Amino acid sequence: MISLVDIKNILHDPNPEATEQLAQDAGRLTRQYFGRTITLYAPLYLSNFCSSYCTYCGFHSHNRIKRFKLTAEQMRQEMSFLAKQGIENILLLTGESYQATPLDYLKEVATIAKTYFSNISMEVHPMEEAEYRELFAHGVDGITVYQETYNRKRYKEVHISGKKADYDYRLAAPERAAKGGIRHIALGILLGLADTAEDLHALYQHLRWMERHHPGVEYSVSFPRLRAIKGTDFAYCDVDDITLVKVICLTRIQFPRMGINLSTREDAGLRDHALELGITRISAGSNTSVGGYTVTAAEKQDPQFDIKDHRGVKDIIAILKEHNFDPVLTDWRRIDN
Repeated sequence: MISLVDIKNILHDPNPEATEQLAQDAGRLTRQYFGRTITLYAPLYLSNFCSSYCTYCGFHSHNRIKRFKLTAEQMRQEMSFLAKQGIENILLLTGESYQATPLDYLKEVATIAKTYFSNISMEVHPMEEAEYRELFAHGVDGITVYQETYNRKRYKEVHISGKKADYDYRLAAPERAAKGGIRHIALGILLGLADTAEDLHALYQHLRWMERHHPGVEYSVSFPRLRAIKGTDFAYCDVDDITLVKVICLTRIQFPRMGINLSTREDAGLRDHALELGITRISAGSNTSVGGYTVTAAEKQDPQFDIKDHRGVKDIIAILKEHNFDPVLTDWRRIDN
């Protein structure tokens, strides 16, 4: 297990030759275990109701935006649009409201999504083991739950109220999901909230613990950076591109077989460059507003954060092929959970 001191030394080393060696080692391991395949997915926002006050998020309970959630008909409209683009892996997201998007709503969403997609993941409020088991039974394959930061003091400062302010309940969510039968669990940290090296070290410890206690689960990891919302910085992010690249490369070296995701929070140039380093899964044609694909007019959208890579699915596929990558739209065959 890499030490915190070693992580800090790597992230703070200004020597470009050391960074280049790190990148080469990461790229070699990625090609060894994943070849030149890149899996594509798209996010679909179902609701922006939220009962938590998280200072960095566009959906937080104190932000004055129009709140609504998709009806069954609107879900089908959005899902049909994405399916026609070729998307097979869908990530369904909501704000963290146990009242507006209860388990029954999420089960309805999963049931509808099964008719459009071969792989269904959700990024919603943390739940109990029994609730995860019900979602699994309704076709949910994956759960995404980021701790955001493992620094308890900083966590309390940015999660001011609501259920998300409960650090320990969130920390235990991945294990409850694993016990509930979820096949794929994505963890991550929000870069820019706290000390990057300390959060990365804690994330590695969490991942090792999960792998040791729940070895049958497939894990992946993400490193989103704080982003502006409708042009306004809700929180300052001091994590530069080089640091992000080092985080990706170091993670690949520590976890050679683990998937690493990179979303449209990052610009096109960085995303294209990161493909050679350690990324195995990217989003395409993304929209971070509820109903943003077909339901809500662009000028009326309230995104969770501003995206930087606006390329559509076909554009991403073309770029991947141009760089000799194999775009993977699905590697699952749908069976009943």
